[in-house]
Formats: sequence, C-alpha cells, structure tokens
Amino acid sequence: MAITEYEDQIQSIINEPNHEGVVYDFLSVYEKIPKATITKLRKGLNNLSKEPGEVYLKNKLYFKQTDSDLMQAYVDVQARVNELGTKPRFIIVTDYKQLLAKDTKTHDSLDIEFSKLPQKFEFFLAWNGIEKADFDKENPADVRAAERFAKLYDVVLKDNPHASRKGLNLFLIRVLFCFFAEDTNIFENNLFTNRVKQMTKEDGTDFDAFLSQLFGVLDFEKSQRPVDTPSWLNDFPYVDGDLFKDPHESLKFSSKSRKLVIDAGELLNWNQVNPDILGSMIQAVASEDSRSHLGMHYTSVPNIMKVIRPLFLDRIRNDFETARGNEDKLQLLYNRIGNIKFMDPACGSGNFLIITYKELRQLEIDILKDLNNLGIATMYVPSVTLNQFYGIEIEDFACDVTRLSLWIAEHQMNVKLHEEISDAVRPTLPLQHAGAIITGNALQYDWRSVLNQQASDEVYVFGNPPYLGAKKQNQSQKHDLELVFDGCPGYKKADYISGWFLLASRFIRNTDSRAAFVTTNSINQGEQVSIIWGPILQDVKICFAYDSFLWKNNAKNNAGVTVAIVGLMAKPSSQDDLQKPLYTAHGVQYVQNISPYLSQGSDTYVSSENKPINGLPEMVFGSMPRDNGSLIIDVEQEQKLLSEGVDQELVREYVGSKEFINGNYRKCLWMNESDYVRNKHSEYLVHLVNQVKIFRLQSDAISTRRAGETPWSFVQRGEYDKAESTQSSGTVTIIVPRVSSQNRIYVPMGIVSGKTIVSDSAMAIYNAPLYLLGILESRMHMAWLRAVGGKLKTDYRYSAGLVYNTFQIPSLSTRRRNEIETLVYEILDIREEEGGTLAELYGSPLAEKNPKPMNPRLLAAHQKLDEVVDRAYKVDGFKDDSQRLALLLKMYEEKVQSVGE
Repeated sequence: MAITEYEDQIQSIINEPNHEGVVYDFLSVYEKIPKATITKLRKGLNNLSKEPGEVYLKNKLYFKQTDSDLMQAYVDVQARVNELGTKPRFIIVTDYKQLLAKDTKTHDSLDIEFSKLPQKFEFFLAWNGIEKADFDKENPADVRAAERFAKLYDVVLKDNPHASRKGLNLFLIRVLFCFFAEDTNIFENNLFTNRVKQMTKEDGTDFDAFLSQLFGVLDFEKSQRPVDTPSWLNDFPYVDGDLFKDPHESLKFSSKSRKLVIDAGELLNWNQVNPDILGSMIQAVASEDSRSHLGMHYTSVPNIMKVIRPLFLDRIRNDFETARGNEDKLQLLYNRIGNIKFMDPACGSGNFLIITYKELRQLEIDILKDLNNLGIATMYVPSVTLNQFYGIEIEDFACDVTRLSLWIAEHQMNVKLHEEISDAVRPTLPLQHAGAIITGNALQYDWRSVLNQQASDEVYVFGNPPYLGAKKQNQSQKHDLELVFDGCPGYKKADYISGWFLLASRFIRNTDSRAAFVTTNSINQGEQVSIIWGPILQDVKICFAYDSFLWKNNAKNNAGVTVAIVGLMAKPSSQDDLQKPLYTAHGVQYVQNISPYLSQGSDTYVSSENKPINGLPEMVFGSMPRDNGSLIIDVEQEQKLLSEGVDQELVREYVGSKEFINGNYRKCLWMNESDYVRNKHSEYLVHLVNQVKIFRLQSDAISTRRAGETPWSFVQRGEYDKAESTQSSGTVTIIVPRVSSQNRIYVPMGIVSGKTIVSDSAMAIYNAPLYLLGILESRMHMAWLRAVGGKLKTDYRYSAGLVYNTFQIPSLSTRRRNEIETLVYEILDIREEEGGTLAELYGSPLAEKNPKPMNPRLLAAHQKLDEVVDRAYKVDGFKDDSQRLALLLKMYEEKVQSVGE
C-alpha cells in the first residue's frame, strides 16, 4: 500500500466513536496478517490471554486496553511478556487517549497521543516483513508529502476539468508553501490548517473564497492591507517573492478536497522535507507520465556532488582551509562566495541549484565560525543570496517548483545559521527573489539574457540536461540542434544533450567561468565525437571528467542509466598548467589533458577512414543476399537440391554475428551466372531463384529492382569473389561481429573456412595473417573499440571505417608475430576443447545483473595474449585501459599528421 493508504485507514479506525474491536481493525491494516487469523482472534479462538481487555496473538502482538494508570498497565504487561518463551513482536497498551508500544526485537518504543497513531504506522511494519529502519531510509517525509498531494491534486483536477493547468499548479505550490511555513515557524504553528478548519464549511463550498482572500493578502505588507482586513487574515505575515503576486484562479472544492488539505496539514511533518527531493516529486504529481514514478525522479545528493565538487566546490573549500586563521583572507573569501553566479540551463525542479545553495550557505557559516574563533565580533551581514542562482526550464510548473524549493532551502539554512551562530539572525520573510528562473527552451534562449555575465564574474554552469539519442528526437528537437550547430555538419546524428555542451562552450569562452554536465556516455564514443567535440574544442578544453558509471538516485528499485560527467573551461586559461582530475572505476588520476574520449591524452578525435591507414589488410562488410530468405536454406532444402543433382559446391556455410557467437551456422546458395545455368535442371533451384526475382522486382529501391536481373546472386558479395581468387597460403579469413554485448571483456572474433560466406551482419578480413586476429582480440584493441566504436543500444558496434581502419599497431618483429600466433592457436584450441558456444565461453562477466563468468581457461589464455600485445606497444605494459587509449590516440594523431604531410 501507499503510505497515505496506511495513514487514512488507521485514521478512519481511530475516528470511530466506539473503540471496541479497534485492535482487530488495526491488525487488518497490515495485509500480511491473514484475515482468517484476525477473524479467529475476534472470536477469541487464538487469543492466548484470558485477561479482560487483553489480546495476545502468538509471535505478533500483546495488546491491553486500560482505564487505570497507563504506565502501570504497561509495566504489568511487560512483566508477563518477559515470562513468555516465545515473545510477541509488539506490545501495545492504550487508554485511547495515549498509547505506549514497544518493539521487542529492536527495543524501540513509542509514547504518543492515540490520535497520532496514523503518523506512526511504520513502527508496526514488521508485521508486513518491512523493518522500520529500512522504511525510514527508503520513504522519507518527501514521499508522504508527494502521495498526499497526488491525492489532493487528483480530486481537485476531477472537480475542475476546465481549470487551466497553470492555475491548478499554482494552487498546489501555494498550499504547499503554507504547510511548510506553519511547521517551520515562518507562520505561527498550524496557522494555515487551523484557519481552514475554523473559517471554512465542511462541505468545502466556501474554501475557494477563503483561498482567494488569503492568497490576496500574503503579497502585501500589513501596513498596505485594507483597514477592514479581518484579524484572522492579518495573523498571516507578508510573504512576497512573487509567490502570491498573480490572482488565484477560482476553483471548485468539495468536502473531500477540503479534508485532504486538512489531512496534509495535520498528518505530515513539513519541517522534515528535503527540498532537493520534494521538488522533483511534487513536479511528478502534476505530470501524468511521471505519476507512477513518485520518489524515483530526483537526483541523489552524492551524484550532484560528483558534478559540483570538481567544478568549483573542492577548490573553494580548499581556499577556505588555506584562509583559516587569517581574517583578511577569510573576509575576501566571504565576499567572493557572495558574488559567484550559478546557472542550470535545464534546471527541472532545481536539484542542482538547491544543493549548491545549501553548500555555499554552509561555507558561509563555517567562515563566520572561524572568524568568531579569532575573537572578531562583527554584525552578521549575509553573503550568499538567492540572487546568485539562475535557471532555464521548458516547463513553467518546474520553474515554480524550483523557486519554492529554493525558498524552503533558504529557510532551512537560516535556521541552521542561527543554531550554529546564535547572534546571527536572517529572516526568511519576505521571500527573496532568485536571480532568474526562466521558462523557456534553453537551446533557443540567449543564456546571457538570463545571466548577464561580466568579464570579471565567476560563473559556473551545470546540470543534467535531457539526453535523447538521435533516433528519439522529434522534429522540434532536431530543429533545436540545427540552430545550435549553426552549419556544423552531422547534427542529425548527435544526442540532444550535445546542444547544451555547444552553448556552454560559447558561453564560457574567453572567461574564467566553467561548465559541467551529466551526459550520456555516447557523446564521448563513436562517430559523435568528431561531430560534437570538433566545434566544442575550438573554444574550450575538458577540465575534469567522470568516465562511464551508473547514474542512480536513492529511490528503491530505481533504474540506472550509464552516463559520464564532463567539465569544461575556456582556453587559453589561467589554470591551464593545473593537473586535471579524471575519475574512473579505478579511482582518480590527475593528468595534463583529458581527451574527448575521456582518457588521458590530447584533444585529438578520430574520424572515419575509407581505407586502413595502418597498413593492415582491408576489412569489408560480409555478403548481403536481399532475397526474402530464398537463397538461405535449411537442411531439408539442401537435401532436396542435392537430390535433384545440384552441385555440392553451390551449398556454402553462411554465418553472421549471431550465428558465429551462438554456434548455429546456416547454409546458403552461392552462385554466379554460369553456376546457375549449369544447374538449371533442378526445378527447385529454379523455383528459389524465381522467388528472389519476384521479391526484388517488387521493391521500391531502384538498386534492388536492378538486382532482380541477376536473381541467382547475392546483391552484394562482400569482396568474397576477389578474395577467393587471390587467396594465398598461410592466410585466413577473420570474422568480426558487428555487434556484441558490452558485458563481455572481449568481443568473440575468429576464423572461418575459405569457403564460408560471411553475412552482412559481420565484417570479414580475407587473406589475413593469423597474428592479426591476436591483435584484434587483445585488450589493447578492446580499449580502442570501447572508446572509438560507439554503441548500438548497450552493445559494442564495430565499424571498419572508425575502429579498424584507424587502429594503430607498432612495427612487429617476426618473433613477436610468431609469439602472438602461438597464443591465438592456444585460444582457438581452448574454445574447441571446452566446447559450447562462444556466447557461453565468453559469458557476460561485466553485467550489472546476473553476471556470467568467462570460461577461466579461456580468460587466462586471453590475459597471456594481452601481456604480449601490451609489451609490443610499451615495454613495461599498462596500468589500465585509460593508459592504453592515451597511447593509441597519440599514435593515431602522429599517423594522421604524417599522412597530411
């Protein structure tokens, strides 16, 4: 059940005028206790206590109702429970005014007013197999608030089908602020909820008028309000902040919606909300497509810190540590942090801005404490304000949520300021204005019109913009990128997030400002690198990066997505000489430069080549039949053809990526015109060829219709004929799957017979030396593939032009080639000896869920090969793939330069 369902069911139970049987109704709320058990208990059949007013259900509960001294009754029950061999999980004693309870396993206790029982339902969740500690961790006050508001929003929406979405959302935001204000001393305690109960009818018919009056006065100072303003309204303070500036849109309310408002005020502890989480969940309440994911659409604080710490926070914190004990330096830092500007140009509900604001306010407090420790008594003057925070968001409601969340964060930090520095007081009201939280399309907005950046300003741009791969973008989003790329080719293949990187690079160029975004790792892989990073790196360089990792929030069962984080600074920069942090799965290393592939190295990016620039034999696509299946045959068809006298030579093994990896080779008919003419005596062969002809002639593609003139042949023969005619001894045909799971350490490649036809789902290298297979199967080549090749969904995508033709190998001695060939034979032998498919042998050891190990013998053989290949590149080998990639990029850069010369 949802949290609110527990609370509401228990509320209805305790509201009953007669409390007889309340314990049975209370147990029935916890659905894991069988109804049959509770029915027997009502009848006294399994009640192990014979005392009046007591209920003892074995292992579950010892309950006592008393009219005498409550504590004495509890002591008596505790004594009886201590004598039991099998103890009940909970003890409950109540006089229906107060309630005492104990968890006999955790020894936690409860002492509350009976009327507060609905808010403490989680204390008893062990009856449902949920421990309270786990519940508290996974279901903070924010989830309760979001669920309450979801119910309220649904009822108000149903009662007001013609109301504007803006009017409904503004109602939601304003009521939420009132709840928070009355629980955190911004208003008098419970002022809003009490006024709703006192001043409105139970049927809700005058609730709209009440809201209109209330919201109308909150935007005016008391001195500006009409003299006849009733005292119940004048009890509310002046709020400002533009929260109540627009008039309230008239809405219809009912007894149900009024009660839901009162319940939200009475049943929730609004002082416990986290504004960085609550904002996202309240936004989800009003978004139909997000409603089922309440509590899942927020970014966790640790993930936000991955962005803001290396971007600016670590350096500012280090400056504070350096300034400690020095009044002048502390004062300079205090003034500085009050002038820094922050912008999130895809701010959503403001998570990044909120966490940044709270971190800056905490630093402000720490500086003041250090000044106080020096014995410097100064009047508190605020440094950090909401005026320093800017955002752009396409949804207007999200902008409203961001402002509200920032106000909540501000109040929480004001309270913390006074707690840590007793003589420092910073009022929350009237609400302060944020610098600018703008509703608009960030890719069509002039960022400088939002944040007017001066040359001397310290500005940081950050966030988590929308990802959207090229195939998932609508026409409007494609148009956005067309405008941003401004004539740069290739934008149609770029992820949507690339627009934010490009605009950020232009925004910070020629300044000391910086930017950082969470991004899909695909913009740092494959062909997107040359499309996106070419124009970006004209103005900026990467100042820090997190290589690929799983981006998760703290919600239960949340779905993670693989991302990277990339920070940018202008070039040239006053901090060019600083080492730049590169975070990987192995920790952090500090490097002179970070490549667009998020490895140590230069800014070089790899462009596709039509031919190998490495001296290797050509890699080509396999052969494409385009036959509607007629030239691909099964065993029965093969037997029928052979029985009609068709040459055995025409039937070839046929293998693509899936067949090779899963070990289920197929057969095909491989013919030229003379082969077909020679075998036309076979009626079945003629039938199959005619089927191909019919299929091709019906195609919309001109090239396919033209191929209908030669229906006996594959449309594209993948250079096979040429390779077969020039085949030399000592060479092999290497097959490379075009797509393979990223959960494997190595892409399974191999060799096939010279008579085997490789399909177009795989790549082929004909007449290749065997040692080349060893190079391609090495960790060295895998590092290149991962960075340069890109992904198809979550699988490796092997490209001849981008991966193979650009991959550099060093000059290899005959001895080294022979050594590699020996290890290749060893790997091939192990594959055969161990049996099973390549999919089984190579497993999925890198999978997040259900990893399947690679065959240990095969893994050991690959690791031996890796050592030999590594030493061919670098005598002392490599620490990790980042070092391998750095060297390969350097070799590639040198090769491209030499070719250009």
